[in-house]
Amino acid sequence: MTPHSSAAPPFTARLIAPWYWPTWLAIGLLWLVVQLPVPWVLALGSGFGRALGRLAGSRRQVVLTNLRVCFPDLPQQEHERLACEHFAAVGAGALEAGIAWFASDARLAPRFAIEGREHLDAALASGRGFLLLTGHFTTLEIGARVLCTSARLPFHAMYRPYNNAVLDFCMHRWRENRSKLPALPRDDLRRLVRALREGRAIWYAPDQTLDEKISVFAPFFGVQTLTLTATARLAQMGRAGVLPYFPRREGSRWVVRFLPLLENFPSGDELVDARRINALIEEGVQLALPQYFWIHRRFKKRPAGERKLY
Repeated sequence: MTPHSSAAPPFTARLIAPWYWPTWLAIGLLWLVVQLPVPWVLALGSGFGRALGRLAGSRRQVVLTNLRVCFPDLPQQEHERLACEHFAAVGAGALEAGIAWFASDARLAPRFAIEGREHLDAALASGRGFLLLTGHFTTLEIGARVLCTSARLPFHAMYRPYNNAVLDFCMHRWRENRSKLPALPRDDLRRLVRALREGRAIWYAPDQTLDEKISVFAPFFGVQTLTLTATARLAQMGRAGVLPYFPRREGSRWVVRFLPLLENFPSGDELVDARRINALIEEGVQLALPQYFWIHRRFKKRPAGERKLY
């Protein structure tokens, strides 16, 4: 497959079967909603998210647990406030994804900003491929759109197939049309390494996979957390750099901050490297704390002898 060929599944008659009509309807409604002014879309999404937060009892407890263990010095009232803000961010992010997929460059460019552009320029000037290291934020989709629209950066996304075939079909195309390079399966090490060695960028967020075979426990906000070691392995095998970037929403605009390319990485010590990656993601989280994916059970796996948190 060439760098510019599509990895998306083909359109087939199966995608218009009646059981997929609700999915097509939802996509159509999302397209209609995002034609509204951007501040209205975000306000609508935030309101929906706040309402969801009041109803989603079990997920709200996950959010509160994550906030409590990561920020034990904050009072309970502040945990509650941050949880409410997080659900508002989740709701805004859901509709914001539609903006990322459907809105034109002309409409979005004035709302995008980049900080640390010199770090991206340095990564490009190096001639090496690099991992675009980030975390799972509610601004994930729109942050990637900033990379494409304002930074003009082609990159490979890493993916796993969606269970819903219509979403799988559409998401591939939306993302590839935006990033200009085909998505790569996250478990296809050979293709990932080849892309890096050929000097291309790969979007990479290592903060949700819980594969104990390729992970170590390292602190994340002071909590021993199962952390992938694959970041260092990919960088070494791909002879690649690691360029951290973090998106955030500020009102009805979006900012992406690039940090410098990592030096002396990998170090040869899996635990040292895992601690370093977690520290970087912590730094990104602190830029927009409610917008991190606190709804995810980040601490589901515990070290031997430690009690379960959820």
